Amino acid sequence: MQTLPNRSLAQEPTPLTAHSQPAAFRIVALGDSLIYGFGDPEGGGWVERLRRYWMTPESPSHALYSLGVRGDRVRQVERRLENEFRYRGELRHRVPDIIILSVGLNDSARLGRLDGKNFTSFDEFQVDVETLLDQAQQLCPVLFVGMTPVHEQKMPFSNCLYYNHADQSRYKEFTRLACQTRQIPYLDIFDLWLGRGEQWWQARLTQDGLHPNSAGYASLLEDFLHWQAVKERLGSELYQVP
Repeated sequence: MQTLPNRSLAQEPTPLTAHSQPAAFRIVALGDSLIYGFGDPEGGGWVERLRRYWMTPESPSHALYSLGVRGDRVRQVERRLENEFRYRGELRHRVPDIIILSVGLNDSARLGRLDGKNFTSFDEFQVDVETLLDQAQQLCPVLFVGMTPVHEQKMPFSNCLYYNHADQSRYKEFTRLACQTRQIPYLDIFDLWLGRGEQWWQARLTQDGLHPNSAGYASLLEDFLHWQAVKERLGSELYQVP
């Protein structure tokens, strides 16, 4: 197994290629409830489902740390990013090899009413996203998994948070373009799911209209595994996951 150097924040991450891939990766997944897996009592979310598969002796033995916090916004993830990263390299790895980010939905929520202020103003959100991406990219290669669409008719969530597709699309699109500028792969789950039709994606949300259900997280995992960026960085053995 390859031993990674302890990269400083000033160093550029080394791209992972077919010739430089270690035998097993150490991966940290940071974000909100989509990483945490809330709504999936069967499998614990898409990250947990993948983590469990990699715990079997016949698996590629990648180590995956699920570090999702319910309700987190971009700023909260940015504040804990480096500490979470530095403490999860495992025995022969001083730092992890890959960061998976998935956050931004909570920033877009409107507070108190349909036309209330966004939880994070769009101007602040832009600064927060760019700060998060820049800091993450200084640590190691990054993958970004986008937000799932909400069921607008089920709002408000928790009697106070109004999520809607217009705000989701605005916040999502800025994140996607910010990733594109930095050559960070972005998996656009929002557009992907909406493109499959209302009946399809609504059947994959819990009754709260916000979180995926077990079928939704299973679909998220499938989308992640069939993402070209994942194949390029983690190898074709991922497709053996049932």
